Amino acid sequence: MAYTPPTIEQRFVLDHVVRIDELAGHNAFSDATADLVDAIVEGAGAFALAEYAPLNRIGDMVGAVWNDGTVTMPAGFREAYRALVDNGWGTIVGPKDAGGQGLPFTLGTIVLEDLGTANMAFTLCNMLTAGAVEALAVHGSEELQTTYLPKLVSGEWTGTMNLTEPQAGSDVGALRSTAKPVGDGSWLIAGTKIFITFGEHDLTENIVHLVLARTPDAPPGTKGISLFLVPKLRPDAQGAFTEPNDVRCVSIEHKLGIHASPTCVLSFGDNGDCRGWLVGPELGGMRAMFTMMNNARLNVGLQGIQIGERATQEAISYARDRIQGQPIIEHPDVRRMLLRMKSLTQAARSLVYAAAGEVDRAHLGVEGAKARVDLLTPLAKAYGTDAGCEIASLGVQVHGGMGFIEETGAAQHYRDIRIAPIYEGTNGIQAADLVGRKLTGDGGAALKALIDEVRAEAAGEVHLMALVDAVAVATDWLLTTEVNDRLAGSYPFLDMVSVMTCGWLMARQGRVAAEMLKSGSGDPAFLKAKTVTTRYYLDYLVPEALGKAAAATAGSSLLYELTIEELAA
Repeated sequence: MAYTPPTIEQRFVLDHVVRIDELAGHNAFSDATADLVDAIVEGAGAFALAEYAPLNRIGDMVGAVWNDGTVTMPAGFREAYRALVDNGWGTIVGPKDAGGQGLPFTLGTIVLEDLGTANMAFTLCNMLTAGAVEALAVHGSEELQTTYLPKLVSGEWTGTMNLTEPQAGSDVGALRSTAKPVGDGSWLIAGTKIFITFGEHDLTENIVHLVLARTPDAPPGTKGISLFLVPKLRPDAQGAFTEPNDVRCVSIEHKLGIHASPTCVLSFGDNGDCRGWLVGPELGGMRAMFTMMNNARLNVGLQGIQIGERATQEAISYARDRIQGQPIIEHPDVRRMLLRMKSLTQAARSLVYAAAGEVDRAHLGVEGAKARVDLLTPLAKAYGTDAGCEIASLGVQVHGGMGFIEETGAAQHYRDIRIAPIYEGTNGIQAADLVGRKLTGDGGAALKALIDEVRAEAAGEVHLMALVDAVAVATDWLLTTEVNDRLAGSYPFLDMVSVMTCGWLMARQGRVAAEMLKSGSGDPAFLKAKTVTTRYYLDYLVPEALGKAAAATAGSSLLYELTIEELAA
């Protein structure tokens, strides 16, 4: 289905939420001039529309195909990926000394959004490679960086993240994969990993796996885990990457959605000859992996925006053309759904972009940025993906019976986005992280600083101020109650904090849009729509979040009133 890259909206959020000109004022990001930012915003959308979007349907219908250890992508995928590499779209945020452009993470977010709006499943390959680059750039030895980073930054090779095992899902400390030193700096890797995104494919010659494993005599739990770089092809005696590394794709999963993203079961060391190289210090695996995961969680939150944007545009288009006496877009309930979809998409975009901007400020060493991005990450991941699921569901509803028919494409969005609240740490884990490490780790200081900032900037918004008050009360209660009570209220609390933050960012955009309309600057249709979607969010969605305050502070006792047997009765 056709769509239009949301370039005007993206540039507006870059200017007024991220404040990209402020980032460009620092020497590290001085290359991010206004002209270059415009070129990236326009160019990424055009590339995604031309190369990735036409493959979305065949990716869903045909999908990745496994045969005797190899995975073949559908027709056209190799060529589109080659075009991405040749046009340098993978290099935006990569380190300059490895062939990257060293631009802000926020601009890489724009590129990923456009690629994912065009083809969410295909874009998972780009997302995981970016995470591998981050982990190697921060924790890899000079030799590993020199050898692998240029190929990963360019996209000539892709990267993966290997945590999960059949017996160890969210409990990473239960993993059993092993690593034994060989004596030449390499380690022998053995074990099985599941749910490995793009763990095998035919897009590139080599795949660089980052694998968590236990070294001999390592302590139990997460403290005993190390991270290893394990290439699909390892260097031969001459240094050329031609030698198979005893890594085998045992199978791929048959899934509800994202069919063009091969989700692999990988077996390492079946023949006792799988070599890996340590990334970071021994027993430092979790720290290195979290470098990869934290920004990946923002990129998963971004997937909610990708699907939200595409589903919203397609629902509006359908509603304009579908006649039931009159175009159904004239019906109040259809207008309600469309405005909700548009407002949720824009709010989630504001939240994820704001977090991306704090990643860049943390890179620059701006005071408070690291604490802010740590706080925003679970919000962006959970709220962004929940919003994407709701928007996709509403998209099906707007289409009516045709939404339940595959040919319209609405069902694919619904199926594709459903994984996003699950992977990269379920949204329940994000909520637990918010009320655990993020809230109690600093006694609530980072959250209270956010609350104060929202109060100061959006003081005239009645509903938003009521939500701020409710968040402040819930924060104080959660800080003093016991752990099960905190966890029981964690999800509604995460929703409250997310909506509060989105409301603050939307209110700012609404004020700017109104001022621009009044002065006659900018696109009047876009600016009027922005003022209305902002008001809808503040007047309809913010009050909904107020209703979650009781659940956030209700405690856990009711949840355990029933025994397991009674619950199952």
